[in-house]
Amino acid sequence: MRKKWNRILTAALTGTMMLSLAACGSGNTTTTAAGTTKAAAAATTAAATKAATTAAAATTAAGTTAKAGAATTAAAGGAASITLWTYPIGKFKDAATVDGFVAAFNKTNPDIKVKVEYLDYTNGDDQVNTALAAGTAPDIIMEGPERLVTNWGAKGKMVDLKDLWTDEATKDISATSKAVVSACKATNGAYYEYPLCMTTHCMAINYEVFEKAGALQYIDKDKRTWTTENFEKACKAVADSKLAQTPGVVYCGGQGGDQGTRALVTNLYGADYTNADHTAYTINSDKGIKALQKLASMTKDGTLSFDAGIQASDELQLFANGTSAMTLAWNASNEANYASKVSFTPFAMAFPTDSGDPKLCGGIWGFGIFNNNDQAKIAAAKKFIQFICDDKTQGPASVKATGFFPVRSSFGDVYKGTDDEKRMSSYTGMMKYLGDYYNVTPGWTEQRTAWWNMLQKVFNGTDAKTAADEFVSTSNAAIKK
Repeated sequence: MRKKWNRILTAALTGTMMLSLAACGSGNTTTTAAGTTKAAAAATTAAATKAATTAAAATTAAGTTAKAGAATTAAAGGAASITLWTYPIGKFKDAATVDGFVAAFNKTNPDIKVKVEYLDYTNGDDQVNTALAAGTAPDIIMEGPERLVTNWGAKGKMVDLKDLWTDEATKDISATSKAVVSACKATNGAYYEYPLCMTTHCMAINYEVFEKAGALQYIDKDKRTWTTENFEKACKAVADSKLAQTPGVVYCGGQGGDQGTRALVTNLYGADYTNADHTAYTINSDKGIKALQKLASMTKDGTLSFDAGIQASDELQLFANGTSAMTLAWNASNEANYASKVSFTPFAMAFPTDSGDPKLCGGIWGFGIFNNNDQAKIAAAKKFIQFICDDKTQGPASVKATGFFPVRSSFGDVYKGTDDEKRMSSYTGMMKYLGDYYNVTPGWTEQRTAWWNMLQKVFNGTDAKTAADEFVSTSNAAIKK
């Protein structure tokens, strides 16, 4: 089965265009809105620093310290030049869209210049870490709590944004999800992220293939749920029908889209990925091991496939071209990206669970500020973040650009009355399945590598308990670092 699948995979991927995957491990080549390179940006920063030093000296000569001057500038909301780096989150990877948001901001803040650089999920983390080491980090970064709070925030690189978390904002966001508030807050009480949007990640099936294979009888179409037993029956029906070359692929070639494989393993028998207070990884429980054993068994009998060389972006291509009848890496944004690239109906589904109560992995995206020790830039960065996230007109527009849902309850249904209203309603209905946001557990970066390494071992024949125990040991050791 494995040799046959490798031949199928090679044929399926040949000549296939790489498609976008929001927050799952792929994205666009890094560019800047103004067409500048990193070197040019660094030169600009150096020039600005030299100018600031000269100005500070003159101010000092006049009897005022540079620090006081910066504070005065910040308080007055004076001129500043700031940089924004953003991961490929919906249309926040599109320069024309972001340039339009910057232009709208500049209508009321003409003295704050915003330069933008676009990251991908292949090299983005390395670029940020390199910039931090070199002292050339951007002022603003757009991503999620697992990076802004648990990683860079925990390392002391971020500015505490508690002044943005007013009583009104906190109440508004809490009305949508208290988990969002807690995810943006570090263990030391500092808020290292100000959120814009959220979603639930899910899976999807090829509706026509499932219909022709007689597999729709195994799903609850209204609730978009299925049991673990019916999931296995549906996969067998699709495999027997030969309407697709495989019912589905468990990918484990890297961390891209790992929320899909985590959700599949945890939901099958109700395993917890971490403990409740996010201080330990716990997937080596009896329920977690049982799920890994079940999936390994299904790949052996051909009701599922696995590939140790692909990530979610590759798996999505297999789904889009009809090679695979399901994907584990689906969400509202991906459906929008793939709408014109599929010749079938992608039908979003919750992950299968034996309890009938799925717990979907969530995504939260927003903004953080790197502490570059420039109070004027920090003040300007906060103004920009508040405009993008909180402005009554711009806020909903910003959310719609991501393809996800607002964290602010007061924004309501931002898709109502738009062409996306019907499509997005299916994902709105799955928000009630949102599970624990365990992404804020310390050691998150290290465990992501340990996770896909563990999956490779399990599907290559290693005892599931042995592999899971090793994963937990490695990941929990990372927490203590």
